[in-house]
Amino acid sequence: MQENGTRIALIGIIVENSSKVDVLNAVLHEYASYIVGRMGIPYRERNVNIISIAIDAPQDIINALSGKIGRINGITAKAIYSNV
Repeated sequence: MQENGTRIALIGIIVENSSKVDVLNAVLHEYASYIVGRMGIPYRERNVNIISIAIDAPQDIINALSGKIGRINGITAKAIYSNV
């Protein structure tokens, strides 16, 4: 863990229900101050969107964000953490 108590993580998100994108964006907006970057890839052939969120935050914040996203119907989220 860094000296300031934060961790660097990547949250991988798969959006299978595009009608929930507004809900997802609202949740991400709540945590905007921790988000370092975001990349979205529309995978049209499979009718899903793949989003990666780079975040630098305390571990409990990362867990809370990932959990909130994962509870949205039709959206899956998993977090992976850096060792630095």
